[in-house]
Amino acid sequence: MNYYVLTLFPEMIENGMNTSIIGRAIAGGYLSLETVNIRDYSLTGNGRIDDYPYGGGAGMVMQAEPIFRAYEDLIRRIEKKPRVVYLTPQGRVFDQRMAEELAREEDLVFLCGHYEGVDERVLEEIVTDHVSIGDYVLTGGELPAMVMMDSISRMVPGVLSNQESGQYESFQDGLLEYPQYSRPEDWRGKQVPPVLLSGHHGNVDRWRRDQSLFRTLKNRPELLAHAELDKKDRRYLQSLLDEEGSSGLTAEEKKFLAKLLAF
Repeated sequence: MNYYVLTLFPEMIENGMNTSIIGRAIAGGYLSLETVNIRDYSLTGNGRIDDYPYGGGAGMVMQAEPIFRAYEDLIRRIEKKPRVVYLTPQGRVFDQRMAEELAREEDLVFLCGHYEGVDERVLEEIVTDHVSIGDYVLTGGELPAMVMMDSISRMVPGVLSNQESGQYESFQDGLLEYPQYSRPEDWRGKQVPPVLLSGHHGNVDRWRRDQSLFRTLKNRPELLAHAELDKKDRRYLQSLLDEEGSSGLTAEEKKFLAKLLAF
């Protein structure tokens, strides 16, 4: 996977990405990262790439031409036109499914906006994907770009030392991840669940699946509504409804679960 980031703050991207797992993957050749400083393509030659918005209003707008020049120079060098992701609250919300989709690309370009935004005309010309990481406003697109690259990279073969780590985490199958435990077996009076010490892999897998179902129901029920549930999943969820006061579910959660199981 080759990442290219059009940005006003290349050092922010480089410092953030060249550490930990992603940094090792870059050093190992599983990923590559190139930042392109949009200021180098300033029309005035002094690094300025913004101007006042037509129609008035507060703030400044990033000009179309410096961004387009940076983009043109990039595609001239790599001799292809990859997908270009523009980070914006107006875009499609980033999720695990999109991470998996983008991980299948060979090259990805990220355009990081700043100020009051980017001249719409260059977005129309070069951007293929408008993406948001959530319903809030940030000072620029660098942090969202790094969030996306971190998530996407975990799906790239060779990036993780243990590929199972990328396959069975939160959202991978539409559910939240089950609880994790490590040594010691007894920590301040809190015990590791006995099933995890049993050595019975089938029972461990079932317990983990049930815990994922329960956590998702409690914390993100909207995800459960779209998850693929088999007979064992439905049987476990039904058992939560049948338990009298011991399942830990609220009346609202039980109502949601009863509706879910009715279909």
